[in-house]
Amino acid sequence: MNEEYDVIVLGTGLTECILSGIMSVKGKKVLHMDRNSYYGAESASITPLEDLYKRFSIPGAPPDSMGKGRDWNVDLIPKFLMANGQLVSMLLITQVTRYLDFKVIDGSYVYKKGSIYKVPSTETEALASSLMGLFEKRRFRKFLVFVANFDEKDPKTMEGVDPSKTTMRDVFKKFDLGQDVIDFTGHSLALYRTDEYLDLPCLDTINRIKLYSESLARYGKSPYLYPLYGLGELPQGFARLSAIYGGTYMLNKPIEEIVMENGKVVGVKSDGEIARCKQLICDPSYIMERTTKVGQVIRVICIMSHPIKNTSDANSCQIIIPQNQVNRKHDIYVCMISYAHNVAAQGKYVAIVSTTVETDNPEMEVKPAMDLLEPVEQKFVSISDQYAPTDMGTDSQIFISRSYDATTHFETTCQDIKDIYKRMTGTEFDFSEMERKKNDIFGDAADQ
Repeated sequence: MNEEYDVIVLGTGLTECILSGIMSVKGKKVLHMDRNSYYGAESASITPLEDLYKRFSIPGAPPDSMGKGRDWNVDLIPKFLMANGQLVSMLLITQVTRYLDFKVIDGSYVYKKGSIYKVPSTETEALASSLMGLFEKRRFRKFLVFVANFDEKDPKTMEGVDPSKTTMRDVFKKFDLGQDVIDFTGHSLALYRTDEYLDLPCLDTINRIKLYSESLARYGKSPYLYPLYGLGELPQGFARLSAIYGGTYMLNKPIEEIVMENGKVVGVKSDGEIARCKQLICDPSYIMERTTKVGQVIRVICIMSHPIKNTSDANSCQIIIPQNQVNRKHDIYVCMISYAHNVAAQGKYVAIVSTTVETDNPEMEVKPAMDLLEPVEQKFVSISDQYAPTDMGTDSQIFISRSYDATTHFETTCQDIKDIYKRMTGTEFDFSEMERKKNDIFGDAADQ
């Protein structure tokens, strides 16, 4: 281990594994270590089920009704991939897709006045939806056509809207959309967690709705994808990419010290040895003193023997509970997957409820979501602090990722990856730099 590396990465969370993959493809010499014995850090999928019980200090073994422990791969952090989003682009360009199989999530639902409704995924569904009245549907359709045609480089498509000045509130007003439709558009299509976006320039919202529509257009049922065997497969896929390009991986490595000289990182000490480096990437848990707490997320993993009511017995779905439906500042999310995704025993479903904590009784905050899931056989509750770096790495050359947030997709994680990349290299992230130059033949690297 007493060697010199360009980059040392601590923690095998998704952010860290993607960055380590990118740096390896770019020709950097990378050492990647994790104090845990498994890949994924905060974004791991836990298997067997017995380990999940231990992790959450639930006494006794899982009951026989849970089936074989090895049949379970339970995500600690619930997220889906937007079919046309940045993470899918990263997977495709690096060809990490060849290590993974994806399924389309069956449907997305939105909560309104105590019931859930399917988010329309086709024009036919939109016209049949009981989410809005007939005239509202016409206005909404006009709005969607406007969004689809909107091109910030072509003023003719803007219909008098200035993308950098007109607020989203004014755009909704222009199309005369009512509060329910605004809620649904902002939270179920643009996937905002709060209502702050309404008074900001509309371009970001328009782009988010475009991303949703384009993702939906790819597969039809919903805009979301999910990997078989759980999200823990994603960091492992990028770790494999890094290894093909000469990256070195070490699990079970206790990190004793991050070695600094004159305010700059020069290495990492583990088991009494020092590996030297020019730059360091890590998650907040490895260097807490250079981070600040920015909030908390509650996540409740629920094991059930039935699909969620009113979802047409879908074996996977997402439910969004917009904040003002339940007098909150942040939306509540439910991500559900099941045995169909090789993450649970036959006939079992895993629903994960999550939201940003607002009070000192987080479990009460998620009650509207928990009520939709009854009966629940076993629940696992976690309340996680969220951290962001206070040191941006300019002088120290330490680049710290942000904790995974309560959003239900990976777009914010990809922004963090692009941000760290820019701070490390001084240049904007370019997807084409991730293109593979090597083939992976039977697990070995071979030049094309």
